[in-house]
Amino acid sequence: MSGPTRLTAGDQPLPLPLPDVASAGVRSRGDGLDLPSDAWWVALAGLPGMGPARLRALWATSSGPEAWRTVGAGRAHLVPEVAAVLGRGAAEVSTGWARSAAAADVAGLWQAHSHLTVAVRGDAVTPTRLVDDVEPPVVLFAAGDLEVLAGPTVAIVGTRRCTRAGAEFAHELGLVCARAGVRVVSGLAVGIDTAAHQGVLAAGPGAAPPVGVVGSGLDVIYPARSRSLWGAVIEAGVLVSEYPLGTEPARWRFPARNRLVAALADVVVVVESPRSGGSMYTVDEALRRDRTVFAVPGSVRSVASAGTNWLLSQGAHVACTPDEVLTEVGVTPADEERDTGTLLDPRPRPTGDGRRVLRALGWEAASLDALVRRTGLGLGPLAVALDRLEADRWIDRDGGRVERRSRP
Repeated sequence: MSGPTRLTAGDQPLPLPLPDVASAGVRSRGDGLDLPSDAWWVALAGLPGMGPARLRALWATSSGPEAWRTVGAGRAHLVPEVAAVLGRGAAEVSTGWARSAAAADVAGLWQAHSHLTVAVRGDAVTPTRLVDDVEPPVVLFAAGDLEVLAGPTVAIVGTRRCTRAGAEFAHELGLVCARAGVRVVSGLAVGIDTAAHQGVLAAGPGAAPPVGVVGSGLDVIYPARSRSLWGAVIEAGVLVSEYPLGTEPARWRFPARNRLVAALADVVVVVESPRSGGSMYTVDEALRRDRTVFAVPGSVRSVASAGTNWLLSQGAHVACTPDEVLTEVGVTPADEERDTGTLLDPRPRPTGDGRRVLRALGWEAASLDALVRRTGLGLGPLAVALDRLEADRWIDRDGGRVERRSRP
């Protein structure tokens, strides 16, 4: 997996200028400057190791300027609410914050974010869905239009190591939801998340805008290969983060991101997932918020479907087509998509040996030997059938393995 890439003022892939925060300067704490309260929360959010829970603890005890003074004096660990979330090593963390605060240019940092929407808890900008959340963000940074969150929303999540069938279903679900006016939310991870938002972006004019939630600063693209996707989401919808510009991705930030994905969604759909990982964390957060959880069934032999099949055994709703999901959020699919709940398929329908091979293949990749056994065909007729199926875009071949395609 490619690592993060940091966007600077000279980069142009994203549809907005993102300044290089590293060069903004670290000359003073900004004490005594005429800054809005929001500026201090932006600065606090950027301190090393400052996560959402720690920031909420500071919020619960003081205003932005007061919290900054407490942190700057190295006394954060003496505040009971803060000490409770810092745990062991609280004094060390507090000392580190004081050191960073002493070097920070709060005014410069605030100016660096002037081109973004900065929502601080309690203001009119914070999305309504997050106002009464069980773990509301103190600060939210947005590139794009936060107002696109007004409307039905579906989170589509899943594993990075997805199958082709899983990615194709996520793409189709994202496309159908967007065409029906439903906002699709994801963490923009590779795999299922990316496939879902590619479907949204392929939905065409008039489709619902995409919503991305990321676990780094909006100028630190992770993974680096997702640069064009981030830009497309910003241009068509909104990209949000709890972290100031310049914040690098860290493992602990992604569970916090996943809770926001769940909080922003009316329904969560898990397309493919192992028994543990980020998707399951998103499910837990969805259940904490009484959100409906759907799971897409898969082969019992597929590791990618182990988690979704387990969710179904625990009572999750079944999502075999986009229709079930749209019905849950009270939306009717577009007329051309009502027939089977999937997009009309322009491919010629397989007949004869081709139909026989496709049925024997199912939705798991298979070897040529396995297909010979399942179909009873000789290698010659099987090869002819596979050539036709591949030409008609029903299958893909990789060496001696064959995998079915759910869409052309």
